[in-house]
Amino acid sequence: MGIKEELSIKIAGEIVLSKEPSKTIRKWRGIFEVTQSSLADSLGVSASVISDYESGRRKSPGAGMIKRVVDALIESDEEKGSQVLRAYERIGGIKTNAILDMQEFTSPIKAREVCRIVKGTAIANEKLLSKNIYGYTAVDSPKAILELNSDGFLKLYGSTSERALVFTRVSSGRSPFVAIRVSSIKPGLVVLHGLRSVDALGIKIAEKEKIPVVLSKIESVDELIRELREGTS
Repeated sequence: MGIKEELSIKIAGEIVLSKEPSKTIRKWRGIFEVTQSSLADSLGVSASVISDYESGRRKSPGAGMIKRVVDALIESDEEKGSQVLRAYERIGGIKTNAILDMQEFTSPIKAREVCRIVKGTAIANEKLLSKNIYGYTAVDSPKAILELNSDGFLKLYGSTSERALVFTRVSSGRSPFVAIRVSSIKPGLVVLHGLRSVDALGIKIAEKEKIPVVLSKIESVDELIRELREGTS
């Protein structure tokens, strides 16, 4: 099975099995960065039809329409250089002890809500906490430094870069931001866990890259991951 077919099945399955298909459709349209009007044009329907599906005003689409939506999203991605397909392909084969947990949300949530879930305090770019976040990856920072090369670091992003990278066992906060600085892909949110204050250079990098940063006050790593799983499910 090719990566294109695999991703198509994943998206369609999520929509069909979701308790709120409207939000799941909206999530994937957001990941592919396709507007309602553009998707409507591809499907040969009015933009109000897409709006009605995503708001729940219209009955959840049947299998035929879901397939057309998925095909249109992937076709749009291919026209733009297959960024989402390549991101999804990067997930395959990732083997590292550095990743503690990795989840994709069934529907996007605001970065501000992630901040609340991790009992966090914004320490950089608080105004950007209104952005949508589509998943999270929790990382053991020391292990990530030792185990991950540049390609491995990119695999932390899962299907989309608009996710929270949660760095645990952080000593000063500088290393995660240096890695982000030299990476071609930037996260939508950074959560730091395990320290009281952040290195000044790390904050400067976050501000330059326009990445909101949250300092979690949760005591243990296990509790942090439990709160993330329960709060975003």
